[in-house]
Amino acid sequence: MKTQTVSTRLNEEELLVLDELAAGSGLDRSGMTRSLVRKGMQQMRLEAAVAAYSSQRVSLARAAEIGGLCTWDLLAQLAAAGVKMQYGVEEFEEDLHAKV
Repeated sequence: MKTQTVSTRLNEEELLVLDELAAGSGLDRSGMTRSLVRKGMQQMRLEAAVAAYSSQRVSLARAAEIGGLCTWDLLAQLAAAGVKMQYGVEEFEEDLHAKV
């Protein structure tokens, strides 16, 4: 996969934390930055999926797609977040035909 360079500015404290995390995991600064960005993106996708589902804007299958998860993993995340299920026959049929 082709990669592109992205730059960002960090203050001294943030840079120190980044370097400590990198040293503790055996990564260089660039590798640790990639790891943190990936984890942050996944977390933000999950938060968006939970918010969209809990506000009833999307179905369970669509929320799983937004979160980059299978339906079962999303169900576990929803339960952990204390989100109540809003699941009827129409949504069941929609999820049954979804490709997730």
